[in-house]
Amino acid sequence: MPNGPQATWRKRPDVRIALVTDAWLPQTNGVVRTLTETRRSLEHEGHDVLVVTPEEFRTIPCPSYPEIRLSLFPKKGVFRCLDRFAPEALHIATEGPLGLAGRRWALRRRKPFTTAYHTRFPQYVSARAPVPERITYAILRWFHRPAARTLVPTEHIRRDLDAHGFGPLVIWGRGVDTELFRPHPAIPLEAERPIAMYMGRVAVEKNIEAFLDLDLPGTKYVVGDGPALPALRRRYPNAVFTGAKYGEELAAHLAAADVFVFPSKTDTFGLVLLEAMACGVPVAAYPVPGPIDVVEQGVNGMLDEDLGRAVKSAVALDRTRCRAFALRHSWQTATAQFVRHLQPAISGSGNSSASCRAVQ
Repeated sequence: MPNGPQATWRKRPDVRIALVTDAWLPQTNGVVRTLTETRRSLEHEGHDVLVVTPEEFRTIPCPSYPEIRLSLFPKKGVFRCLDRFAPEALHIATEGPLGLAGRRWALRRRKPFTTAYHTRFPQYVSARAPVPERITYAILRWFHRPAARTLVPTEHIRRDLDAHGFGPLVIWGRGVDTELFRPHPAIPLEAERPIAMYMGRVAVEKNIEAFLDLDLPGTKYVVGDGPALPALRRRYPNAVFTGAKYGEELAAHLAAADVFVFPSKTDTFGLVLLEAMACGVPVAAYPVPGPIDVVEQGVNGMLDEDLGRAVKSAVALDRTRCRAFALRHSWQTATAQFVRHLQPAISGSGNSSASCRAVQ
């Protein structure tokens, strides 16, 4: 750890931290939950946090993912916003239009910054279009190369990116709200037990068909919304599709499951895994990055290339041990790790602000 201004900076409770993200509310996904919880924790510690989001700009829907709004020509607005705020640390969370504008601001102003790798875009894109993974990796490598460090959620993702020429890479873990996600009294789900549940975005990259095609006893539940929902409802009439749930209702549905099934092979972490465990629900998943970093085999879940076998084994696991594992992962701890990884850009005082709206 360096001495002098940087060491002092890291100990201060009132650092001006700017987060630039193309993913924000009202989206409901792991990236948005990570960023909103991080902001909440930072502000709780006394830091002055500016979040640059699409809600401050004219936007269009992202092709194939309309919930994501792509900002149109945000460069001038982002430059004005960051100039006015004068961040002492800049973190660029996403690789979209706002992330590009924030990156350009930092390079133009000669300010250090950090980035994050939240989504396995090479695998995500190849699941939707005939684009070789090497091309997407090359684009992402270009985006992250100027960063002082790139934050990744797990060791397996760090190894993968290191093998593809990224760096320097550091791990930024995740937390879970164990007050919201907790064991609930069983809600009256009128379905045959055991209940195997998927919760999350209903889209092609989530590989939900691998779950719905399984020959399992009981009932399959899909909680969430997304572009693939209408087709899956038609194709799998025996499954229960609830649509999107939020807050306490979402947590109560999750707690009512007997096993949580995570069929995705393209997530970097799978925050919902921790949320299921916090509810006392064991996890069944493939042994791929994300689950392999979170699931303790035979303790809080089962990993198997045969997903059906993983589901049938996970149902029998001790729910109290799942909850105990989740309790070790707080957002306070994850946010402290985030702050340690920030690269300080010591500058003069700026104008405190919670959004860009006042400076455009």
